[in-house]
Amino acid sequence: MKIEFSVNGAAHSVEVPEEMPLLWILRDRLGLTGTKYGCGIAQCGACTVHLDGQAVRACQVQAQELQGAEVLTIEGLGTPEALHAVQAAWVEHQVAQCGYCQSGQIMQAAALLDLTPSPTDAQIDAAMSGNLCRCGTYPRIRAAVHAAASKLGG
Repeated sequence: MKIEFSVNGAAHSVEVPEEMPLLWILRDRLGLTGTKYGCGIAQCGACTVHLDGQAVRACQVQAQELQGAEVLTIEGLGTPEALHAVQAAWVEHQVAQCGYCQSGQIMQAAALLDLTPSPTDAQIDAAMSGNLCRCGTYPRIRAAVHAAASKLGG
């Protein structure tokens, strides 16, 4: 099946099986490896991206759902020269330890702040609960989300 959609503001047209997960389209067909494979069953959050403005698990979105869609990945959130507020807060609070889950964590946090500009601890914990961090940096994640909210005016 041929799908046409946007990734990080750039138009793409790819020929893929209709059931191919977005995760593999991003990584294998488009070379965007910032989105990580964690579990393949939407339980860890490592593959979190934004699909039409909503945080989703890329391992569970099939190609047939992507026609005309807009996808934002960690590569499109900010640049090394102009980090997104969440990325800057992650650096400031030294959130990453091994770093594997962090692109999914950052994308989930950015989606939270788009919907809830000034979240409480409980709202952060609820929104981030589907994103697992084996290193246990949850207190730093929460602090970074609060810092990003402040930078974004929340």
